[in-house]
Amino acid sequence: MTVPAPGLARPRTRRRLLAAGRPGWSAAVLVVAAVIASPVVAVAVGALLQGGLQLPGGVGGMVATTLALTVLVALGTSVLGTGLAWLVSVHEFPGRRVLSWLLVLPLAVPAYILGFVFLSTFDYAGPVQTGLRSVLGDDLGALPVRSLGGATIVLVLTLYPYVYLLVRAAFSDLAPTAYDAARTLGASPARAFRTVLLPLARPSLAAGLALVTMEVLTDFATVQYFNVRTVSVGVYLVWKGSFDVASAVSLASLVLLFAVAVLAAERALRGDARYHQRGGRGRGLERRRLTGGRAVAATGACGTVAALAFGLPVLRLVTWAAAAVAEENPFTDTRFADHLTSSVLVAAIAATTCVLVSVVLAHALRLGGGPWVRAAAQVTTFGYAVPGAVVGIGVLALFSAADRLLQALGREDGTGILVTGSVLGILLAYVVRFTAPAYQAVDASFARIPPTVSASALTLGAGPGRLLGRVHLPLARSGVAVALTLVIVDAVKELPLVLLLRPFGFTTLSVWVYELASENFWERAALPALLIVLVAVVPVALTFRNPATRHAR
Repeated sequence: MTVPAPGLARPRTRRRLLAAGRPGWSAAVLVVAAVIASPVVAVAVGALLQGGLQLPGGVGGMVATTLALTVLVALGTSVLGTGLAWLVSVHEFPGRRVLSWLLVLPLAVPAYILGFVFLSTFDYAGPVQTGLRSVLGDDLGALPVRSLGGATIVLVLTLYPYVYLLVRAAFSDLAPTAYDAARTLGASPARAFRTVLLPLARPSLAAGLALVTMEVLTDFATVQYFNVRTVSVGVYLVWKGSFDVASAVSLASLVLLFAVAVLAAERALRGDARYHQRGGRGRGLERRRLTGGRAVAATGACGTVAALAFGLPVLRLVTWAAAAVAEENPFTDTRFADHLTSSVLVAAIAATTCVLVSVVLAHALRLGGGPWVRAAAQVTTFGYAVPGAVVGIGVLALFSAADRLLQALGREDGTGILVTGSVLGILLAYVVRFTAPAYQAVDASFARIPPTVSASALTLGAGPGRLLGRVHLPLARSGVAVALTLVIVDAVKELPLVLLLRPFGFTTLSVWVYELASENFWERAALPALLIVLVAVVPVALTFRNPATRHAR
């Protein structure tokens, strides 16, 4: 009887070898899933145990404002993101290649940074209104900048790249046959876009809008600049104003309901239809060269959006930072070093934890596992789709229960320490929120490792732990590096969770920027804000280097 070589083991033999040592690793996946799901479960259970929602006054107005802001931002990002994706995917015009890259960069500018730059420019005392009054006279009334419209503009300029990237990738994967057939039958480019391209890209558009909406529901710092009170703002104000866990949980439950509705709407928008194509999938659409005024208009449109969303804000920050350095060296301010250290330390710990968790998940699934283990692994990625207000209040609810447990055990001296904020709570919230991008990066690297390599190592006597350390990790190191980078940058940018969970005296760069901007100290906020933007450019560059994105160029 011929025995196959280890590297040529039959599929059934490979599955049996990979299952060796599986129970312990499968249990780890279940534990991680339980921890990541616990804040959301805590919010849902807390709302049920209260016997009803204990909502503060004015909640009806907050719900209406949240709905209005969500709808307006969704419409704005869908029009802007899809239109720009269509321009760079279907047309050739001067500067297209550079602009297709620049249009991604607004992802590196957090909304709370673009928000205060926008206000400093367009508010009553800003250069725009000051210039208008000098031309039209002092009788000119103040423009309604601090309003729902102002908040919508800032959020659209910050979030449209989610739609732009996903729809552009969808266009790049389309076969040109259907579009060409529509054009041959006499349809104009605009009509072919509406009737052919847009329906085929609908799933990607739905996914992009879901991401945009979750970001809108998470934000409660930017909208406060514009005097817009959403439900997430209510969560923050109730907690910081009265430390009322019950009311905060009730409001967080409303945010969770919004999130569930968004996910249901995304599934409905995708529909039950399946979009299949024949002929040359992946070849992409042939670009039509624009000339004359149309070429100038296309270049101008893309360039204007990139300038408003990234170029001008960064230039303004650089100008302010230079003025602040010239007046007084901000690096001598001990708070700068302290806040930078806090940001880097928390981000590094969170990134290391998220990557370790992701490696455990990917390795456990590599060893095999039933449907429960695979479902648990999927649960670990849903924290990224849950609004930050829900995660933050869920962590507070968990810590409140832990405080009550300490009190029941006679630890009176410890009561209240956890619930009133701790760095541990921030780290837990970061793990819940940022395990998803880390896991996606690590799992993609693990997926490139042939199963025969793992089976061969086990055949030669390596246990699951040694297989991880000697085989899987070395082969997946690129994914681990990307995961570390993504989580560090997300953690440095994060503001809502830190505002909700930070203990007294703990400040990160993002919180410092928010506090300075709230008091109109634009120049002092510029340098830490610029540092956050520069750090955030890294994952955007990694995104653009993605093979699928390069193909879309």
